[in-house]
Amino acid sequence: MAADNAKFKKLLELSKGDYKAFLYDCDGTLADNMPAHTETYIRVAASGGIHIDGAMIDELAGWPIPEVVKEINKRYNGNFDPDKFAADKYRLFYDEFIEQIKPIEYVTDHLIAHAGKVKIGVVSGGSREAITKTLQVLGILDLVDVLVCAGDTPNGKPYPDPFLLAAEKLGVRPQDCLVFEDGNPGVASAKAAGMPWIRIDKV
Repeated sequence: MAADNAKFKKLLELSKGDYKAFLYDCDGTLADNMPAHTETYIRVAASGGIHIDGAMIDELAGWPIPEVVKEINKRYNGNFDPDKFAADKYRLFYDEFIEQIKPIEYVTDHLIAHAGKVKIGVVSGGSREAITKTLQVLGILDLVDVLVCAGDTPNGKPYPDPFLLAAEKLGVRPQDCLVFEDGNPGVASAKAAGMPWIRIDKV
């Protein structure tokens, strides 16, 4: 807990400024669920006879699931249907893992501390149903002003579209938003959107 407290204080320090909105990624940023996501990718791929290295999932953190599946097909010479794979993975995740999700406390505490003071957005490559349920399990859904999920924009992360849509919905200029992320695609997305960012895993 002491380490979490120190990280929380550091995050408070790093996020000082005249920001109008804080935009948080969900998986791996607010929710400590990346191991569960990796496990579901591995299990669905294995059911199709392909054994993938979980490190690949960390590398592509933040990508929309169908895009990750296309990359799996490319690297492992697979022929998974991206939409079917995504549906199977989602169902497995929802049925077996979602209720056990724990918060990344120094980040959820940061969100809770700023709700009502700045506008709060959650910007994720996950499905709206899964992200809504995750935020519910974490007890922070009612603090979020705007939710941007997979399919809400033509392009997901690492393109700027998801963060730009969140800013637009909140009525805030991109440069007045601060992004909280845990992966390279998310940081690339924030940079492309012209938004300052913090890597929560580097705090």
